[in-house]
Amino acid sequence: MARSAPAASIAADEVARFSAQAADWWNMEGSFRSLHRLNPLRVGYVRDQIVAHCGRDATRRDALRGLKLLDVGCGGGLLAEPLARLGATVTGLDASAETIAVARVHAAESGLAIHYKASSVEELAEGKA
Repeated sequence: MARSAPAASIAADEVARFSAQAADWWNMEGSFRSLHRLNPLRVGYVRDQIVAHCGRDATRRDALRGLKLLDVGCGGGLLAEPLARLGATVTGLDASAETIAVARVHAAESGLAIHYKASSVEELAEGKA
């Protein structure tokens, strides 16, 4: 059986690099420390944009309750987890199976029900993910 061509949105070298660093995603002083430090601003910006668009109150702890969100390129779940804590039903999508495995474990340890998929957006759009 012939293998299909890689998805256009996937760079194999980037997937390999992030896969090699997968175990470090939740190390606050590790490879992703800059992302951890930026994350509160990023989460606030994303939340504010969503609530403004949907006419919701950003000050509510469950400001995203009832919304379904897709985090493409979710990595270890640094954005997906806070969005889930705000009440959203979150699907995290990443091309790295190793990174998705780390995200799943961390979400489970945090008591969060996030649906993670190791796939591309193209496969998701085609119903293959």
